[in-house]
Amino acid sequence: MDTVFTSYLEKIEEALHSYLPEHTNPSWQKQSFSELSSCVSEAHLENLIKPCRSLMDLGGKRWRPLLMVLCAELSAECGKKTELTDGGIFALTPLVEFVHTASLIHDDIEDSAEVRRGKPSAYIQYGLDTALNAGSWLYFEAAVCIDSLSCPDAFKNSLYSLYAQELRRLHLGQAMDIYWHRNPELVPSLEEYAQMVHCKTGTLASLAVQTGIIGGGGTREEASRAGSIAACVGEGFQILDDVQNLTTGNPGKKRGDDIVEGKKSLPVLLHIAENPGDKACIAECFRKAGKEGIESPAVEECIALLNSRGSIKKAAEKGKACITENAEKLASVFGNSGAEKSAVLIKKLFADMIPQ
Repeated sequence: MDTVFTSYLEKIEEALHSYLPEHTNPSWQKQSFSELSSCVSEAHLENLIKPCRSLMDLGGKRWRPLLMVLCAELSAECGKKTELTDGGIFALTPLVEFVHTASLIHDDIEDSAEVRRGKPSAYIQYGLDTALNAGSWLYFEAAVCIDSLSCPDAFKNSLYSLYAQELRRLHLGQAMDIYWHRNPELVPSLEEYAQMVHCKTGTLASLAVQTGIIGGGGTREEASRAGSIAACVGEGFQILDDVQNLTTGNPGKKRGDDIVEGKKSLPVLLHIAENPGDKACIAECFRKAGKEGIESPAVEECIALLNSRGSIKKAAEKGKACITENAEKLASVFGNSGAEKSAVLIKKLFADMIPQ
């Protein structure tokens, strides 16, 4: 990511380490659990912390918390008055990044994915029971940062309401995705796919943007409008992620593992919509790959079929257009010119992330 964002990212990492330290301390324990008995040991707490901390330490672009901060700055540049103290928006970093990390832990369990960011998935490293529990805990731990704010209760309640709503939407999106990939013959409509992605992936971008807008002094109505735009940006990135899975392969994963998992990604849906006669062939590829694993010839057979009619390329074009168009809308969400420093940085953030 461009060096213009370096100072932001350093503060984001500082906040993440503060709210999820490598080694526990009395202050952190009290903040997270209130009073604990002396019989609760470091080993007990590590069963929660290590699976989450180790995944975050493997990296990630941190673009969601960065977007949150930029939206808070945009609110201020557009004349909004924040309830937060100077730099307070960085204290809300865990609300966005912890939720994202928890979703990855659970996503890998639900998809039986063996690798995440180049390392064995958390449930493989730490055991299914430990990873499942740690991921669930992290969803709740994310909201501790709201309690730590020095601001009116009404402001905190607004953030809590937003956080809870977006988590419900996140799980609805995952439920839709699971429902489809469990049955190779079941193919959602393009409209259903878009709604699933808006919930499963877009809601994380929406949470970031809405938290930033509210944190920067914007109203809940303004935040909701901006969040809808951000969900469309999130859809664009999910589409590009789907495309990458079928081309170079996602970082730390093997090319075509979405086929093994039976994912009805946009390249697949576009192909079937334009070539309905191939539906049975694609379903059979999913079935064989799911049974035989990533080395199955069915993986490359399916990719070749999608490439033969340009479905992967068409999906890539749609994803890029979705991001570019909605980044412009987001940068001008207050009816501003889009030339403000933070607006320019929002557009730059997304432009830098679009593969050429």
